[in-house]
Amino acid sequence: MSKSLSILIPTYEYDVYTLVERLHAQAMKAAFTFEISVLDDCSPNPPPANEKINSLAHCNYSQLPQNIGRSAIRNLLAEKATFDTLLFLDADTMIFRKDFIETYLDAIDADTQIIYGGIVYQKEVPPADEKLRWVYGNKREALPVSERIKQPHLRFLTLNFLIKKSVFSTLKFNEKIPNLRHEDTLFALDSKKKNIRVRHIDNPVVHLGLESSEVFLRKSNEAVDALKLFVQEGLINAEETSLSKKGEQIKGGIMGALVKLVYALFKKPMEKNLLSASPSLKIFDLYRLGYYLQKSEN
Repeated sequence: MSKSLSILIPTYEYDVYTLVERLHAQAMKAAFTFEISVLDDCSPNPPPANEKINSLAHCNYSQLPQNIGRSAIRNLLAEKATFDTLLFLDADTMIFRKDFIETYLDAIDADTQIIYGGIVYQKEVPPADEKLRWVYGNKREALPVSERIKQPHLRFLTLNFLIKKSVFSTLKFNEKIPNLRHEDTLFALDSKKKNIRVRHIDNPVVHLGLESSEVFLRKSNEAVDALKLFVQEGLINAEETSLSKKGEQIKGGIMGALVKLVYALFKKPMEKNLLSASPSLKIFDLYRLGYYLQKSEN
């Protein structure tokens, strides 16, 4: 069965040339029909190196005249894709396996709907002010296939996945939601609702661009805002994520009141730990639960 692939990379203020160059080299070696499309979401200062993408065969880089957000740019890339199999990669990832493209090609069969390759994080310990993102990523995201398949939809991240265009057209990223966080969670859970299969394989990318713990904590709060909104609007069932399930179970009760009290009294000390060189994920979970309950109250 001949195979063709549209590799799609949304970007914003990020130099993706090296990623594209590596993908291009593997695709040319594999000798199949492909395109690599990179779309910049109206970066104020787009990295000049990205322009070099247009010098590579079967590659295209362009910029949008206005910012449309994370969901809409992915939908636009899929809509403009030439081929019927799409491979989405986030800009801040990097391939490191020499058979990355071939592994995905070999995994495609007549029953393919979504295939998720996984993610890993750098082995080197990052600077102290980036530890929270690194610890969280290693413990909660960089999971082996044996762990991911236990919750195939919930353990599916949209930073490295292959999907059939016909499947994407029935799914898509929700453009009606605020441009906060958790659009990938909503996408994954929508696929579950529609009985779309997510197959997990061992073909990870490395997550680059570790943000500071302060930025990650702010984004985590934004993700909780989005999650709370999704539950309120009925876009997801509270039972489908551990945070919303726990939050909805205990809000209004003694346990919920206790967690809110702990959050109110110890918010600053908890933040001090999370921004330190030795952040605790147990404290992180309690902090997010307290924030979720506070948002429920508001």
